[in-house]
Amino acid sequence: MHTIQDIFEKWHDFAKSRNTKGLLGLYAEDAVFESPLVPAILDDKTDGVLRGKTEIERFIREGTKRRPNELVKWFRTGEYLTDGKTLVWEYPRETDDGEQIDILELMEIDNGLIQKHRIYWGWKGCLQISKSLAGK
Repeated sequence: MHTIQDIFEKWHDFAKSRNTKGLLGLYAEDAVFESPLVPAILDDKTDGVLRGKTEIERFIREGTKRRPNELVKWFRTGEYLTDGKTLVWEYPRETDDGEQIDILELMEIDNGLIQKHRIYWGWKGCLQISKSLAGK
């Protein structure tokens, strides 16, 4: 069982280091994952919703292979918001070293695992994936 702080730290570290096994260990079996990156990465998905660890694993494995360019810097302030069940943090567009893809991570946690994970993209990130989404 993971604490909110564990998930905040481990998710970032696992994603940054492309540790798919570690990432998957943070999700419940029936977790739901939503992101506009889903149809941009998975050619057979026309929506951005994944249900269950099997679908999430497929996305994470493919996404780590096709991770976007130098705009993924993994900069964040180290701050997050939580009410004990919901965890929220931002990867802001502006960093100390230029710009990065701007996203907000929102997770619903229950029994120490991610039950729902939604990723909201800012304008900089949307510009990066808009062409791949235009045909869907």
